Amino acid sequence: MAGYRKLGRTSSQRKALLRNQVTNLLYHGKIVTTEAKAKEIRRIAESMIALAVREKDNYETVKVQAKVAQKDKDGKRVKEVVDGKKVTVFDTVEKEIKKDLPSRLHARRQMKKVLYTVKEIPTETAGKKKGTKEVDLTNMLFEEIAPKYADRNGGYTRIVKIGPRKGDAAMEVLIELV
Repeated sequence: MAGYRKLGRTSSQRKALLRNQVTNLLYHGKIVTTEAKAKEIRRIAESMIALAVREKDNYETVKVQAKVAQKDKDGKRVKEVVDGKKVTVFDTVEKEIKKDLPSRLHARRQMKKVLYTVKEIPTETAGKKKGTKEVDLTNMLFEEIAPKYADRNGGYTRIVKIGPRKGDAAMEVLIELV
């Protein structure tokens, strides 16, 4: 007896499919898929959320000094002529950053092994590279999803049966974060 469902695919195809669906589940909150896929997705997604819940407060805040370019009223960098060359003028700013402790950093890397990067494209610039931004799903797991489930001991997902699919009569389900 196998420890997981093979889903009629080679191992590389199956891993890519599950990674994609887990990424979409965590990003959107719910997806529609077949029952067999949903049960496999649930295993991976719940382990990701459990990892985030366990490590959500495992960081320290550190004050650092950073150089930031001065900008004019139009938002362009201020340049100064030094020795006949144009040089950007920088200000030193003190910032507070969250520094992951080793176990949280390890958890973040484990999550990045499973999750794909998500690119968010605004509707007005659809089809263009400009304006797209990458969403850090690991950060979203630590900052938004983990605090929501901090008092819960597992059972982060719900599978609701929708009915048979029209083409092949496969049972379709809605898998969502509770």
